[in-house]
Amino acid sequence: MVDLVLKLREIRRMRGLSQRDVARMSGVWEKTTISFETGDRIGSLKLAQLGRLLGAYGLTEAEFFSGSLEKEIAPWEIDEDEMATSRLLDDLHTLPKPIQRNLVANFQLMVETIADVRGEGENDGEKEQHAPPSVFAARAAF
Repeated sequence: MVDLVLKLREIRRMRGLSQRDVARMSGVWEKTTISFETGDRIGSLKLAQLGRLLGAYGLTEAEFFSGSLEKEIAPWEIDEDEMATSRLLDDLHTLPKPIQRNLVANFQLMVETIADVRGEGENDGEKEQHAPPSVFAARAAF
């Protein structure tokens, strides 16, 4: 996970802004912004200040704390599975809400089915059990 100091500094750089620009746009003093980016005063960062900084960067709190920014800032810190999951979620959010709900419901059903099948396998003394493809084909049909 990318730390807060690195994230604040790199977002500003990615936006092509100087610390003075951010201070002017956010209302957070330049010295304060500098001290957050160096880590000197990151422990005293208030939510209101963070909100104003994010406003200057054109980000919401949800966007800031999601993993999508981290893959832009430090892609080496995210493993392949996390990146694939993040891309999948990004793609899901581009779809209309009814389709999103349908896909999520089907995915939940698949996960529950796997949990059930694995649970039965563990009762039989087996370590790993995989659901037969026919279970997923029947459940994933839209």
